[in-house]
Amino acid sequence: MTIALRYAARSDVGLVRSNNQDSGYAGSHLLVVADGMGGHAGGDVASSVAIGHLARLDADTPASDIVATLEESVLEANQEILRRARDEPQLAGLGTTITALLRLEGRFALAHIGDSRAYLLRDDETTQITKDHTFVQRLLDEGRLTEEEAERHPQRSVLMRVLGDVDADPELDLSLRPAHVGDRWMLCSDGLSGLVSLDTIDATLQEIEDPGECADTLIQLALKGGGPDNITCVIADVLDLDDLPRGEEAPSTTPQIVGSAARTRHAPTTASGPAAKAAALTRDEPEFPYADEDFAEDEPPRRSPWPVLVAVALLVALLAGALWAGYAWSQRQYYVGSDGTHVVVYQGLSQDLGPISLSSEVEVTDVAMADLPEVTRQQVEATITAANRDAAEQIVGRLEQSAITDIPVDPQGTGSPSDGSDSGEAG
Repeated sequence: MTIALRYAARSDVGLVRSNNQDSGYAGSHLLVVADGMGGHAGGDVASSVAIGHLARLDADTPASDIVATLEESVLEANQEILRRARDEPQLAGLGTTITALLRLEGRFALAHIGDSRAYLLRDDETTQITKDHTFVQRLLDEGRLTEEEAERHPQRSVLMRVLGDVDADPELDLSLRPAHVGDRWMLCSDGLSGLVSLDTIDATLQEIEDPGECADTLIQLALKGGGPDNITCVIADVLDLDDLPRGEEAPSTTPQIVGSAARTRHAPTTASGPAAKAAALTRDEPEFPYADEDFAEDEPPRRSPWPVLVAVALLVALLAGALWAGYAWSQRQYYVGSDGTHVVVYQGLSQDLGPISLSSEVEVTDVAMADLPEVTRQQVEATITAANRDAAEQIVGRLEQSAITDIPVDPQGTGSPSDGSDSGEAG
């Protein structure tokens, strides 16, 4: 028996996010999904670093203890993420989930941390193999929530365990599993599992034979569900090459890299590659435009610079107008944050445009950050957006209630109170 994988990896930015902080990898020995967190740049970096470290295992699969090897590689990725956060202050707080399968012949090593998931379709039944490391999952395990309540809980994305600038010594879930011929594995970020039910995942995995087409369909289902998050999906079928039908080609062994990790692997374009540069060096200079000897000494007619100057002036005016409109819009926004000691209402956006701050303090409230429960305090530190000034005041009122009762509340007022702690939200 010769075990092999037929695989596909897909990723989509979703319908709300402006960039993709997920990364995915599928190869003949390695399958990985990483869901980055920590802001616009931090999530990109964290998930890409993780994929970069683990991808080496696909080409250099160990001959013995694949569980220990996979664990070591994940922990090395964590150290690199910590180093980046230390050396680049703008990346503070970055992190990523990891769900990875490393294959050696007829065995899989599984490493998992965070809320990305691994599913296994075997004997016409799909099972969730991994357990989410989330605050809501802990409440479920303790019997304090039902499955239905967990699906609607406002803090269902609050992570308790991740790689990155949160825990220098992360605890991984590790296991060794057999690679049964006929099995179908699916790894995905919570952008898919949070919107597509297990029943729908099971039906799709069973109905669509081609891994790439199946992954595309699952991503489309998540997009139809609203697609508020990045969506990444890796699917792999376990095959016996000796049993392939006569004439059927063996599966490709070319790795597939998707999401933010893929953007670090740019190939030369036709305009900038070696061939284009060589052609530019040997290209003949254009001939003088006047072939008639009578005009050989004359200066060619000059074009008036005014059309170009007018076009530039119009472009500058349009850009200035767009910038002013964007700034004016930003000043109609509000959010609730912290000055380090107290809850503060801000006007504008919780971002800076280079040296230009896009927000200003409107009110420093009497609510002390130290009086808030931990999970609520971390939400404030991450900033809470408000539709207008009145909505911001309502958020402050709920935070004041939380400080008095020491019971976490949903500052946005969209869900029921909860308790626990927050270690970040995946991208």
